[in-house]
Amino acid sequence: MTPNKTDAYAENMFLCYPFQPDSCPRIHRLTAVKVAMYVLMLLIIFLTVFGNMLVIISISHFKQLQSPTHLIVQSLAACDCLLGTLVMPYSMVRSVEGCWYYGDVICKVHSSLDMSLCISSKIHLSIISMDRYWAICDPLMYNTRVTNNRVTVFITLAWLFAFVYSFSIVFSGINSVGLEVLMLQISCLGSCFLIFNRQWALICSGLTFFLPGAVMSSLYIKIFHVARRHAKVMSERVPLGEIKIQTSAQRERKAAKTVAIVVGAFLLCWLPFFSATALDPFLNFLTPVDVFDALVWFGYFNSTCNPLIYGLFYPRFQKAFKILISTYICGFSGSSTLTFE
Repeated sequence: MTPNKTDAYAENMFLCYPFQPDSCPRIHRLTAVKVAMYVLMLLIIFLTVFGNMLVIISISHFKQLQSPTHLIVQSLAACDCLLGTLVMPYSMVRSVEGCWYYGDVICKVHSSLDMSLCISSKIHLSIISMDRYWAICDPLMYNTRVTNNRVTVFITLAWLFAFVYSFSIVFSGINSVGLEVLMLQISCLGSCFLIFNRQWALICSGLTFFLPGAVMSSLYIKIFHVARRHAKVMSERVPLGEIKIQTSAQRERKAAKTVAIVVGAFLLCWLPFFSATALDPFLNFLTPVDVFDALVWFGYFNSTCNPLIYGLFYPRFQKAFKILISTYICGFSGSSTLTFE
């Protein structure tokens, strides 16, 4: 009897919930691999939260950064910060251990928040693209067309749509209609996954990623075409009275270039995940779980990149970050205002 009990105990050690007959098996990983994964993911979480908090505080603290465009950037940073605090820690445990320890309701809330914040980020980037399009392509009407009140309305609608859309899909289960047999086969105690049938895989990927991505890309192609034409005209003749106008136009083009890098990073990070999501139902769900987890974290990494991009390519944010870090973290005395050339 002793060998049998030992074998049973050893077998149960590799279950998410030992001695539960319907428990999911844990993923077998070397301790060194698990430690490395935890360290890497914790680093991503910390940089995501810290970096985006810097963006939020910078815009709130410095009046020079308070504009309709930066109001959208601040809301985007809030999306990324919430992703780092409410979603990534739970995803980290699930990815490393291969188990979900928080129950079915929290699983649905987690999946809904994950979808909501990612969709909200896409909508924010689309709004920023339209903002830059109007600023570069129709500058005379920009100040009357883009105001804080209108931007606030668009941001509110973006958040509402993202949350209503995501929570209604996850809690209604419409995304898995027709996959009941498959879900019974793969469901177990300690699992948390979001599976899409063919129709909803195409709808979700197309509506929330590929369509906004195509719109943003087309807008930036138009923006750089117009910016290049303006630069050519100004290089031919620049009277002294128009130097200020030229400087302002150059600043707008540089801001548009920075935001274009943000959009490009977003598309690059999330393209593999949404491509796999759209194709997987047509491949009989052959994509390994570890591959999907890696693609998800590659998408999460985009939320880490945004504040780094602002700090590297946007002088105003660069100066704001230096002042905040030196004053409130390192303890040095610093100015509470920003000065720009």
